[in-house]
Amino acid sequence: MIISNKYEILEKIGEGSFGQIYKGRNIRTGEHVAIKMEPIKNQTQLLKNETKIYQYLAGGDGIPQIKWFGVDETNNYMVTTLLGDSLSDHKKKYKTFSMEHILQIGIKIVERLKFIHDKNLIHRDIKPDNFLFGPNKKLYIIDFGLCKTYLNDNGHIKNVQLTKILGTPTFISLNIHNLNTPSRRDDLESIVYILMYLFFDKLDWSECENANEIKRKKQKLLDNESIPLVFKDTLMYIRRLTFEENPDYDRIINYFLCKISEQP
Repeated sequence: MIISNKYEILEKIGEGSFGQIYKGRNIRTGEHVAIKMEPIKNQTQLLKNETKIYQYLAGGDGIPQIKWFGVDETNNYMVTTLLGDSLSDHKKKYKTFSMEHILQIGIKIVERLKFIHDKNLIHRDIKPDNFLFGPNKKLYIIDFGLCKTYLNDNGHIKNVQLTKILGTPTFISLNIHNLNTPSRRDDLESIVYILMYLFFDKLDWSECENANEIKRKKQKLLDNESIPLVFKDTLMYIRRLTFEENPDYDRIINYFLCKISEQP
């Protein structure tokens, strides 16, 4: 299948929040790309908005480049840089990692989120599948289908009750489990769960069948003696943040750097 007389779809490589993702090729240059496809019949119609977010964030460290957006009779299409393995793929390949490697990944994720938050946006779906390695093992953040501004003409958005949880239950914050509106603190809390996912064979709630079970496990995390102190300390700091509070990203990064220096 050829799109816009320029991009050939080769194979499916994944799914985003509201669309399927394919590996493609620019038939004029031979360059391989990622093509996200969203059926026009979908009521959500978020791909055009996601494209605008990528364009708004263009040039940021770890932000994939938008190459083209277009529409045909059946689908919306977004073409971006083709990247490599996700953190989930990384975990499946290597099973476990040193604390140093995990905290280095954590620093990169915090840096990516600080950049996005400084642009007045929150991601709202922070999980291992949404972080991909590119050339020279550079870490990229993807999938802005649920991304939203947290500021409006009246200032910070208000904390209103959600009708259902937003995001991926395994990695969402306790606030979102409690149906609170996501804010910057909730993106950050998801980082801790990602780092724990990389550190342990599996998360305590990996096999839980519903969100309430996951929530109960997360509520007891700070009492779990097997959780490394660096994760507990970071989680305690983030959970104390208020809804509108600007997180101290440098505090988290410097704490991770300090713990890296302590590794044997």
